[in-house]
Amino acid sequence: MNPPAVLTIHTDGAARGNPGPAAFAYVIARDGAPPIEEAACMGATTNNVAEYTALVRALEHAERLGTQFAVAIHSDSELMVKQMKGEYRVKSEDLIDLYQQAKKLSGRFASVTFQHVRREKNKRADELCNEALDGRRGPGGKTPAKKKKAAGTKASGPLREAVRAEALTCLGAARGAWARGEQRPSAEEVWDQLWSVLEENGVLRSLNPRSG
Repeated sequence: MNPPAVLTIHTDGAARGNPGPAAFAYVIARDGAPPIEEAACMGATTNNVAEYTALVRALEHAERLGTQFAVAIHSDSELMVKQMKGEYRVKSEDLIDLYQQAKKLSGRFASVTFQHVRREKNKRADELCNEALDGRRGPGGKTPAKKKKAAGTKASGPLREAVRAEALTCLGAARGAWARGEQRPSAEEVWDQLWSVLEENGVLRSLNPRSG
């Protein structure tokens, strides 16, 4: 049996003031597809809450790509990594719920590993966090609408390729599972995954600009 394909995820969270205005970000890399980048502000909170929020959001996105992957998490939060590896206990009430969500999501994949990295090895996720905090990323972690408008209302160029790659990953994962005789994902779950891909990349809004 071939080893599972790997999703390499870099996460970061930051709070200016700690607590203060905060943001989370993650980058998901996989073979044969452009990286997926997300970042967004989350109000006033602590660095640790932002770090865990980034992890939970990244795992939720990875789940939509398919739970057949082996997931490798890289973070510059030593506390979070050691807590997720069971080396430190989670004592903060602010983190317990996020920690439990992350553990539950982790258990759905073929495997999940956690590695602490230095900030310079987590550069892109860190940049995305700062972009969100500086207002250089729009709602939902996307590039601002003004920049998207210049590319037209149709999904084209890099956006088209990114959406296509993510959709094909969802379909390929489903096809593989069905070929092995597995009952999941169901057709309805695959449709939900594809719908999420379209929503998160702004394709549905571009097709119906009067909505919202």
